[in-house]
Amino acid sequence: MKQMFMFFVLLTTLSSCEDVIDVDLNESAPKLVVDARIIKNIENDDAFARVKLSITKPFFETGTTHVNEAMVTITDANGIVYPLPNLGNGLYGLDPFIVEANTSYTLEVDYEGERYMATEILEPVVPLEFVEQRNDGGFSGEDIELKAFFNDPPNEENYYFFEGLSDRGDVYDTFNDEFFDGNRIFGFYSVEDLETNDQVTFYLHGVDRNFYNFMFVLLQQSTDQSDGPFETQPATVRGNLVNTTTPDNFPLGYFRISEVSILTYTVQ
Repeated sequence: MKQMFMFFVLLTTLSSCEDVIDVDLNESAPKLVVDARIIKNIENDDAFARVKLSITKPFFETGTTHVNEAMVTITDANGIVYPLPNLGNGLYGLDPFIVEANTSYTLEVDYEGERYMATEILEPVVPLEFVEQRNDGGFSGEDIELKAFFNDPPNEENYYFFEGLSDRGDVYDTFNDEFFDGNRIFGFYSVEDLETNDQVTFYLHGVDRNFYNFMFVLLQQSTDQSDGPFETQPATVRGNLVNTTTPDNFPLGYFRISEVSILTYTVQ
């Protein structure tokens, strides 16, 4: 009985020592996040415009705050305005969208009395040609590795954004041709548990130097994160959009116009 009494006293003492600690974090004002792109498929010349709008949230809050009350337009160099209708969940889009080479396009987002803008031109790309499979990769020597090859045009400064997407996992990378100008190069894809008959879709986007630098930094920051480069990052990375109403209240994100080559591969 004495031992039970001492155990009860000890348990009561320990439970009374628990304190609730509120962590007071410095929180910045919410910012508009703009993920905007015009994509033209070089295999069939189809093109579309997509703009995803959301608001940043405090560190401990989860979920996404979609923006569905904005007015989104794209204006070409001839002054033709293309309104992008709201498709729901913060997504605005137009499909098909006519995009021409050597023509500038300006994105405008009007939200809560402020205007956000960026101007870009179409960045060309070369086609993905074939996929090479290796079955003895990785540290174990038993992993499947894929290489999607393309030929870089000679005597040009080219920048690329590469995606390898499948149900097993996604891989993102950026390239510039400083060290392989005019040569054959590949995008590398390797994820755990890749098996025969899995389908992997490769996307090779032509981008400019600014977007290359933007994505390079995002990918460096997200190396140790499982959610990829499009989730909240530990440091602010400025894109090409500006707030013309209140310059200090700059948005996050980027507006790009890319040609893309798409190649789907079934693992052998």
